[in-house]
Amino acid sequence: MTKTYSVKASDIEREWHVIDASDEVLGRMATRIAGLLMGKHKPMFCRHLDVGDFVVVINAEKVRVTGNKAKQKMYYRHSGYPGGLKSVSLEKMMQTHPNRVIEHAVKGMLPRNKLSAGMMKRLKVYSGDSHPHVAQVGSVVAGAE
Repeated sequence: MTKTYSVKASDIEREWHVIDASDEVLGRMATRIAGLLMGKHKPMFCRHLDVGDFVVVINAEKVRVTGNKAKQKMYYRHSGYPGGLKSVSLEKMMQTHPNRVIEHAVKGMLPRNKLSAGMMKRLKVYSGDSHPHVAQVGSVVAGAE
């Protein structure tokens, strides 16, 4: 009779992945990043523990969207005051804060529970091609895991 393996916190080993966002479609790349942050690529994946890896995304300003999303997709935030709804298009957000576009897309694909905050802390997004995590990561993986 075999026993069911249960993951312990001491068994979790985190790796570093670098994803180059140049000419990657935003949604497809965000899906892959969310899977790496959750740890779904690992055989010891379990939903109630945070077993995911670190993900570094470079070249965030070169990410691509399909269709008319650049002009039509809007990001909303509210100050909490009456009439305090602000809206920014994806095109404007890519010019000012391209890293927030990827962070927002990935956050929407993570589970809505207490583990998602820890997963988001392990996501590092940079608009240029350099990042300060060179010591942790060996080489750049162009768009793949």
